[in-house]
Amino acid sequence: MRKKIIAGNWKMNKSYDEGMALVSELSNMVKDEYHGSAQVVIIPPALYINALSRMTADFSNISTGAQNCSNHVSGAYTGEISAAMVKSCGGKYIIIGHSERRQYFGETNDWLAKKIDAVLAENLNPIYCVGETLEEREGNTHFEVLKTQVSEGLFHLSAEQMASVVIAYEPVWAIGTGKTASTQQAQEVHAFIRNLVKEKYNETVADNLTIQYGGSVKADNAAELFAAPDIDGALVGGAALQSRSFADIVKAMA
Repeated sequence: MRKKIIAGNWKMNKSYDEGMALVSELSNMVKDEYHGSAQVVIIPPALYINALSRMTADFSNISTGAQNCSNHVSGAYTGEISAAMVKSCGGKYIIIGHSERRQYFGETNDWLAKKIDAVLAENLNPIYCVGETLEEREGNTHFEVLKTQVSEGLFHLSAEQMASVVIAYEPVWAIGTGKTASTQQAQEVHAFIRNLVKEKYNETVADNLTIQYGGSVKADNAAELFAAPDIDGALVGGAALQSRSFADIVKAMA
């Protein structure tokens, strides 16, 4: 049975005190009424992972994670953090290949595959992001782009390793723009990705794979998105920066 996961990516936002206040409010909002409907993953700036992991330790439905990590275990890599460091701070998930990392930091599929390996080596869960630009969507090459991203980033893994992977489909043209892929568009891509995994591995691996949607997800569009058969949650950006809006998205999964 595939997991339902609602992850909130704070990106480079919130001071320490603001982050503590946000999660204090959020944990009380989701601990009872929405318990069991979805796993909630808080993905703050790396500086806050340890404190937030401790704050949420008693909530079985709340986990923490990191927005990125190095493909190296350790060494002279100034400014980087390793998957082992994330794990030592209580994090269980790491976003790999967010479009902003691809765009601003030149991360390629081959490079991201190495990061996936680093995350799995620590028995953590990578959230591997894929998605097309507006130009690729309008040029009708988005399926080709997505196939390349999925295959080059993940298809070196064994079936057992794939069981720990979460894929997040984030159309680049919908991230932070207020635009959202229609439910039909999102479902079509999610089904396409699941079928790619089925063809590479088997039906069981594909059926158990969690595929999130990301791209201007809000409380008022979440329920419709989650009703689609192949959408298993969301990777939330801006709406994760307010406790009520994020809790309402978690509620929509219920």
